[in-house]
Amino acid sequence: MRVSVGDAQLFVAVIGSGVAVRGGRLVDRPSVILIHGGPGYDHTNLRTFHAPLSRTAQMIFYDQRGHGRTEAPAGRYSFATLLADALAVMDALGVAKAHFCGLSMGGATAMGLAQQAPARLDRVIVCDTPCASTPASAQQWEERIVVAQKQGMAPLVEPTVSRWFPPETVAANPPHLANIRRMIAATPVNGFVGCAAALGDHDYRSAVASVTRPVLFIAGEKDGTTPAAMRQMQGELAGSRYVEMPGA
Repeated sequence: MRVSVGDAQLFVAVIGSGVAVRGGRLVDRPSVILIHGGPGYDHTNLRTFHAPLSRTAQMIFYDQRGHGRTEAPAGRYSFATLLADALAVMDALGVAKAHFCGLSMGGATAMGLAQQAPARLDRVIVCDTPCASTPASAQQWEERIVVAQKQGMAPLVEPTVSRWFPPETVAANPPHLANIRRMIAATPVNGFVGCAAALGDHDYRSAVASVTRPVLFIAGEKDGTTPAAMRQMQGELAGSRYVEMPGA
């Protein structure tokens, strides 16, 4: 299905029902929203691995603006827009509250929602994101924006793969990397530029202690400085948990 949000039509996939019959009565099932990372990704890999959870929950996936089957309006996006997109998906589906799981850029979206719309969230999983830009990372995103605008996505494929996977995985070149490369190359330039601009200017880290929802932080051991940043956030947020994935 598609959801209209301002200047974009978002592609949304729902697997599983929001209700179930128990003891002769209709009861609500939990809704879980999974938000992919990027820029350069879409919802399809998350859907492949998490669809089996539809046996116990309504699983909701969508392509963030500028990615996959969602439209890619021109301009620099902001996380305020990405958060509004997520809430619009919930409203369109009639979901009052959901569990959120976000990866990378999607993790920052989930943390932003936890801070700005806590009544709409139940439990939150934030994966592989420091939840804030720095002057250095902002400069890196601006440099990538220039490359995309001048040369398209092709020159960004291998640098992106090298950021997302450990060197030994890139060297082994398992079959799934071909799909990742295709996904990055197929990303509209407008989508890359828009989301890169958002990633270069956001901060959901400084207010992490204000979050009232239960949060699980997850990071890959080899994801640069991200594990240290996420351990710090976990230390600042009472009641939260942190899990580190060895070798990832």
